[in-house]
Amino acid sequence: MRRGRSRVEPGDAGADGLPMTAILTSRLPDCRPLLADPDDLTLVFQPIVDLATARVVGYEASSRFPGTAGPDVWYAAAADCALAAELEALAVTRALAAVPLLPDGTSLTVTVSPHLLGSAPVQDALATRPDLSRVVVQLAGHTPVDDLDALRRHTDALRARSALVAVADAAAGLPTVAAVRPELLTLDRALVTGVEGDPVRTALTEVVRDLAGRIGARLVAEGVETAAELAALARLGVPLAQGWLLGRPTPEPAPLAPGVAALVGTHAARARVCEGLAALVRPVRQCDVGSPLPAVPPAVLVGGRGEPVGLWLACPRTREPHLAPVSLRATPSDAVAATLQRAMARPPAQRFDPVVCTDASGAVVGLLRVDDLAAALARA
Repeated sequence: MRRGRSRVEPGDAGADGLPMTAILTSRLPDCRPLLADPDDLTLVFQPIVDLATARVVGYEASSRFPGTAGPDVWYAAAADCALAAELEALAVTRALAAVPLLPDGTSLTVTVSPHLLGSAPVQDALATRPDLSRVVVQLAGHTPVDDLDALRRHTDALRARSALVAVADAAAGLPTVAAVRPELLTLDRALVTGVEGDPVRTALTEVVRDLAGRIGARLVAEGVETAAELAALARLGVPLAQGWLLGRPTPEPAPLAPGVAALVGTHAARARVCEGLAALVRPVRQCDVGSPLPAVPPAVLVGGRGEPVGLWLACPRTREPHLAPVSLRATPSDAVAATLQRAMARPPAQRFDPVVCTDASGAVVGLLRVDDLAAALARA
């Protein structure tokens, strides 16, 4: 959650049968003099999307305040006047009251500063909804936590009430990650921006992804704004994402737009293809059997149906061109590890020859180099 508003109508009833407005009025923290009225804090909801299925699996609740100042300014002001816990408690109370508005099969992410999780106002706010089975409590903020053991106890208590725990900006919050072992980690916008063309951001994303895998957490990429970022995250195996490209914050939880669902589905399909050999195929010249061979290898000799019948290669030691048999074929969807294993099982004379990649009809698509297969397997 980035701090925000639930729409509760005056006649709505809570779990105990009382009008929702009566419940909220009796439990809302007092944030005066920072806010003139509790209604000065409202919420918006931004979808969190499963990139494999193009489906909304949750929403992050974000705070909005009067005027043009952003939420960070308001929370900083609350800290200055010793109302940080009360303001966060107000946001938590509003968000938890919105859980019944969620579409089936989705959850709500509610943000709390780790150093305030054990405070009385925040604990009282979390107590307004005993069943937290559709709630993700996200720990976010840069204020150091003095007592990690206490933080672990508080997160364990949340899990006992069926909540999930997330840690925002996992690259910067490793002590918190180690203490609470969250079910979700978030990849900060600073890493997502430009990930498609920056090897450093790509490497850091892979590190956080691998960390999430090792502790059994799912990774959520925040702030996805371009199709190129979406494509890069899908290729890197990031399972969940949110951002303006996928859905802007709205006053109520909204479904995924059809065009966005189609875009996510397209990139998911491409990523699945790239899990095989398709991304490693190198183009190659094709020569009909009996036609002159090119002066510079490599080339594939093809028969009348486009099928490979021979290879025109250069000797690795002498660089002299020579004809070689087609010792191994593969298709674009074949697994990298299995293809490399088959290549290394060939006789020594052909062991490092390129693998011919063919389509479903047997026609040549391109060549696969053994060193490319080994490099891809090492990166996996």
